[in-house]
Amino acid sequence: MDTSREDVGIAIRSAFLKKGTQQRFSLFILIIISALLLFLESIETKPLNFLRSVIKDSIYRGSVIVSSPIKGVGALFENTKKHVTLYGNYEKLKKENEELKSKVFNSEFLTLENNQLKEIIGEQIDSDSNYIASRVMLDKQSVYLNSFILNSGSNKDIKKGLAVLDGKNFIGRIVDVNYFSSRVLLVTDLNSKIAIISEPSGDHGILTGHGKNDPTIEYLSKNHKINNGDKIYTSGKEGIFSPGMAIGEAVLKKDSIEVKLMSELDQITFINVKLDELKNRN
Repeated sequence: MDTSREDVGIAIRSAFLKKGTQQRFSLFILIIISALLLFLESIETKPLNFLRSVIKDSIYRGSVIVSSPIKGVGALFENTKKHVTLYGNYEKLKKENEELKSKVFNSEFLTLENNQLKEIIGEQIDSDSNYIASRVMLDKQSVYLNSFILNSGSNKDIKKGLAVLDGKNFIGRIVDVNYFSSRVLLVTDLNSKIAIISEPSGDHGILTGHGKNDPTIEYLSKNHKINNGDKIYTSGKEGIFSPGMAIGEAVLKKDSIEVKLMSELDQITFINVKLDELKNRN
């Protein structure tokens, strides 16, 4: 016990010896204040208890105030982090939504094409003629020239001069053939001339294209009896096309007879090429 007290005394003396005069005095004062506070803490009186309560509350409140900026910065950091995370999730969900929409649109487009192909296949089955279905790759339209580029050619036995139909309606003929593609000259093209017959009058004439405008019927007899709404068909004259393929309806103008086509040429995606024309020529 005596040894411990001596050690404490030695430590205190050593601390005083190592410090300067001012530092020794400050250390001494702190020791006295600490001893006084410990003594006051042990005394239980209402004034001292009230004073201790006020001091502790002040310290605690001060600690809260001092720590508030740190907590505020932490909360701001967490909110920012959550905002960044939410924005990242939003962008991810937005991208997934766009991908789903794209898949839906692609599915709907494939359904549309499937229905169109079903119609063409049904027409081929119902008809006694031999058809090849083909897709329109390019629609080359200008003021005077009108043609389609198809994705089928000699690889599908397509040859020059074959009739091209939209469903069962005549719209033009093959004028150029490659191995994997071919070109269709439409009835509206400036270079198109097709032998036709009207129904019910039975008048013969030549359907002539003029570019964007509806084709007109030329070389009619002076006493023709074509009226508005008469049906116009291929006549089969000159052995170029089979007779009876529907083209359109007659529309009488002041100085001409136009033909309103059965098909809207700018709305066509798939066509039928009539291969039977080859048999008729052989």
